[in-house]
Amino acid sequence: MQGQEDPLRGPLRSLLRALLLLLPVYGCGRAGIGISWVFFGLFLWIFWNRNKRWKLARMRAAWDLLENETLEVTRGLNAHQLPAWVNFPDVERVEWINKVVRQMWPYFGMYMEKLFQEKIEPLVRASNGHLKAFTFTKVHFGEKSPRINGVKAYTKKVDKREVILDIQLCDMSDGMIVDLIASYLVLPNRFTFPLSGHVNTAQLRFPVPQGVLRVSLHEAEHLIPKDTYLKGMIKGKSDPYAVLRVGNQSFKSRTIKENLNPRWNEMYEFVIHEVPGQDLEIDVYDEDPDKDDFLGSLVIGLEGVMRDRIVDEWFPLSDVVSGSLHLKLEWFSLLSTQDKLRETSDGLSTAMVIVYLDCASALPRNHFEYSNSEYSARKQRHTSVPKSEKEPSSYVVMCVGKKSVKSKTCSATKDPVWEQAFAFFIQDVHMQHLHVEVKDDDRQCALGLLDIPLHRLLASDDLTVDQRFPLTSSGPNSFIKMKIVLRILHIEDPDPDTVYEGINSLKHGPVSIRRTPQEKSHKNPRKPSESQQQNQIHYIPQNKVVRKESTQSAGKRGNPSGSEQKTSPNQTPRLSTTVSAPRTPNLRHLQKMAPSLLSLNSMASSVFDLSGDSRSPSVVTGEVNVSVRYASLRRCLIVSVNGCRNLLQCSHHGADPYVRIYLLPDRRWASRKKTTVKKKTLNPIYNEKFEFLVSLEDAKKRTLDIAVKNNRPFGSQERKEMGKTVVDLSREDIEQGFTDWFELMMAAHPTS
Repeated sequence: MQGQEDPLRGPLRSLLRALLLLLPVYGCGRAGIGISWVFFGLFLWIFWNRNKRWKLARMRAAWDLLENETLEVTRGLNAHQLPAWVNFPDVERVEWINKVVRQMWPYFGMYMEKLFQEKIEPLVRASNGHLKAFTFTKVHFGEKSPRINGVKAYTKKVDKREVILDIQLCDMSDGMIVDLIASYLVLPNRFTFPLSGHVNTAQLRFPVPQGVLRVSLHEAEHLIPKDTYLKGMIKGKSDPYAVLRVGNQSFKSRTIKENLNPRWNEMYEFVIHEVPGQDLEIDVYDEDPDKDDFLGSLVIGLEGVMRDRIVDEWFPLSDVVSGSLHLKLEWFSLLSTQDKLRETSDGLSTAMVIVYLDCASALPRNHFEYSNSEYSARKQRHTSVPKSEKEPSSYVVMCVGKKSVKSKTCSATKDPVWEQAFAFFIQDVHMQHLHVEVKDDDRQCALGLLDIPLHRLLASDDLTVDQRFPLTSSGPNSFIKMKIVLRILHIEDPDPDTVYEGINSLKHGPVSIRRTPQEKSHKNPRKPSESQQQNQIHYIPQNKVVRKESTQSAGKRGNPSGSEQKTSPNQTPRLSTTVSAPRTPNLRHLQKMAPSLLSLNSMASSVFDLSGDSRSPSVVTGEVNVSVRYASLRRCLIVSVNGCRNLLQCSHHGADPYVRIYLLPDRRWASRKKTTVKKKTLNPIYNEKFEFLVSLEDAKKRTLDIAVKNNRPFGSQERKEMGKTVVDLSREDIEQGFTDWFELMMAAHPTS
């Protein structure tokens, strides 16, 4: 029947297959070949078959790798088994394209200039009778070619006849626009409107700078890792670099590859024109092929640095989870006294020259007018100038050492007016020169030269020269008018009556533990050891006005000596506490007052009743130092936990304390703030800040709930609660800020 297989076909097929396999054996026997040759042939056949399967497997793996690289590489591997350097970017670097574009860029400019002049220019002229004289005088696309940072190709979920390329193109136009705006609206640039004819506008537009800031970028630590692999499954490191800005002055550090604790050890110098008014801004980025990732930033106000003269601190980065920068900031005053000039062998700047470029007069039209001493003869022979010979478009190039600056271009005039100021840092006044060259922008030729040895300024009054200088290799009446000011860089001694700002110069930053007047202000950044933390702790409040209650509430907020601190109306109060040895409260006395106090190891919350109920007595178990201020610009309340002292001992090794903060009435777990844990100490130092995003009106109605706890091991019988205090913000001036000691209280019978 149709549709049914013959039952004899299967056995017959097996019989035929057996006969075919035995046929070579029978043939070998008939031919008299030994059994060893049979096994040899069988071995060759097996080897050929295995080799064929291996080649097919390799080709299959190659095709699979081409189709899905990530899946094939990670197949059979866990995330931790893959090296950190293995990366699968979806954006490809195309350096070969950048090399081709960079090589062809000059010819591209020539081609486009020819296209504009031969094709577009006739079309524009023919479009309107008023545009018959229209012409492209110059077409220039710049010296630097655009750069392609990365290319991403889309071949899936698109039409089969198309390929989508996502090209990340870096052009120079963004930076040019920013620089153009900064050239008008960022210090030291100023708009001047003279209201009287007797006012020197140049002095108003270009005053002498206020000082020089030298920034030493040493290192960073605990930066966040941004380079991840396998779509975030493996965390790598970062390639950090820093960008430093003051006004329109900007510097970029070198990039440290694969490091979360980079060391730069680089130095930068900024000209400071107005304080307050200018700040030091530092942004840290992770360098990537496509887009650099943000690693943190900080803004340092220069008022405190100007008073401190030298600040050497670790500054925490803002807007990130972790990270800090080690900076050394030095403020140099600009003096006009020659006796402060010093020689240095380390290559650092010792002076600064400010050049006020005013104007020039009677410039030649080109270099042929003064070359070979023919200018006078040509002037006598040719009383009139041909109309085809146009006026020069001149600019000035000034050089001191390796630094070169260029002025703006004044078009079509022999008497250009620039009115610009430039600053140069000087390493050796006696050896360096100021070289000035006036050039024609159209013909790219020199119109005049001037060379001034800087040591000539030392013999001038106030180290200043203001005059018209004759130009060499120029016309006989060609002059350039400049004012050159020499100033000596000198670090003056800080005022002994001022409070050391240090890290508090950091805007939106924490209030740190700072040194007392006995310590020198030119110290290295402080990273105190545990023994130093337990022996001596010094705190200085951040607020800049004298609080009326600072002496009256000394006993209330934990002044152990009970003495009052006297402050003058013009002096910021200093709170300096010296702890000779860790003091542990008398446990026997506590046991008499609160028998159940020593068995608080099973309590799950630190909510105590501190309302002053006589039925629930409370005892002092230590003190905590807290700084509070409201940042109006960021609209947040900043609480800085500086440290604790004389905490309650929880075990034979002391305690492992940390501080927990709530901004009442919000007791949510997500809004809880917590410091790090300090091991085996009863006088910990934290220097940690926390931010609460609340309005100023709302913050004035809130209360801080601050508790100190012991970080006990799981299942341990050690005491966990170490004390608590509350700070009513409605009674404090949070806009001005305050820093104070607060007594930690512990109720004899905790509430549930």
